[in-house]
Amino acid sequence: MNVTQLDISRRTIAVAAALIGTVSLVIGAHAALNMRALDAAKAVSTDQVTGSIGQASRLALVIGNGHYPDASAPLTQSINDARALSSSLRKNGFDVDMVEDATKDDMVRAVNRLKSRIKPDTVVMLFFGGYGVQAGRESYMLPVDAVIWKESDVRRHGVSIEGVLDMMKEQGAKAKLVVVDASRRNPYERRFRSYSHGLAPISATDNALILSSASPGKVVDDDKGEHSVLVSEFLNNLNTQGSAESVFNKTRLAISRASEGDQVPTVSSSLLEDVHFGEAGG
Repeated sequence: MNVTQLDISRRTIAVAAALIGTVSLVIGAHAALNMRALDAAKAVSTDQVTGSIGQASRLALVIGNGHYPDASAPLTQSINDARALSSSLRKNGFDVDMVEDATKDDMVRAVNRLKSRIKPDTVVMLFFGGYGVQAGRESYMLPVDAVIWKESDVRRHGVSIEGVLDMMKEQGAKAKLVVVDASRRNPYERRFRSYSHGLAPISATDNALILSSASPGKVVDDDKGEHSVLVSEFLNNLNTQGSAESVFNKTRLAISRASEGDQVPTVSSSLLEDVHFGEAGG
């Protein structure tokens, strides 16, 4: 090997070494970028999971049904009530699923969405505004596409309030809050002999609190206000951010006194612990 060949070999080795070093640096930098990207992804994922857990601790299903084909006029208050209550509940830390003019399929899907999100530490609230009918000692929320001519139609087309409460219990909800504004005169009256006015008593399952707009078997007529009497008083008391039981009872007393006993809402409670409205509440 002459001197020229030796110099070429040395230069070749030097160039190869430089290339290897450059490739190593590129690989190292790429790996570092990948690690930083992975760490960032983990951080985002953790934030998302933490956020979802926080949101899931307070869930509400709000249903406002106003446009029933069999009714002579729409229940505009039910829609207004659902929207106003949804807004107020969100301010109180609830993750709200609101459904307007729900068909039977819409209501079933909404209940199933709620079911899939309930955890053992969840406070769950159900609100229904619209027409309700009792059948077989149970109270049913009626969808806007209900076709009611006999008692069996109520069970077929309606959604049982007790059934939703049982679902909440089976899912292990921490507490169950229910507000039912459905003790209205409805277009299905007198279509079957066994028809009963108003709603049946709604049993409070374990750790539940229930507010209904009238006494069992009683009906109330809507006034001309933007909201129903029940929801107007409920919103007024909800803004005080007191305990749920206090809010429900204050609403009942205010309506009973204002109507001089003509409308007496029903409160049923089996709460085993205090539940508070508001971000700081439990």
